[in-house]
Amino acid sequence: MKLPFTTTEYKRRVENTKARMQKAGIDVLFVTDPANMNYLTGYDGWSFYVHQLVAVARNESEPVWFGRPMDANGARVTTYLKHSNIYDYPDHFVQSTKYHPMDRMSEIARERGWAKARIGVEKEAYYFTAGAMESLQKNLPKARFKDATSLVNWVRVVKSKKELQY
Repeated sequence: MKLPFTTTEYKRRVENTKARMQKAGIDVLFVTDPANMNYLTGYDGWSFYVHQLVAVARNESEPVWFGRPMDANGARVTTYLKHSNIYDYPDHFVQSTKYHPMDRMSEIARERGWAKARIGVEKEAYYFTAGAMESLQKNLPKARFKDATSLVNWVRVVKSKKELQY
């Protein structure tokens, strides 16, 4: 699938997001707003009714996409991300009273060295639930969480020449 913008354009967006993250004192940003995930990666899927996110780490060159296995296939064809940066969680986590998808995201965070990071979350995003926040706090007790609502939105306000042409 051809993306509407070049990889260079998406990388520019990520770099601008990282600059805002640095100013806000955020090491890793968990983006859950569907428009912001699309803006940063090109991800295009109507799957936001289940937990998913894009993680942007200041010290990594490329974001990480996270969601259900069937949606991970969509991420493989609608983003520029390396397949090694596309993660999923088991389907039995969906609507479970025993497991939460953010339990799995916390494992990924620990694997990637983010367990003690300053993590920004979009607390006011429609699809970021109280349960998601509780799971992250429980499973990443040494991380410091900060509300990063609208951080990416403010990056999106300034349009590039390519965006204006589009």
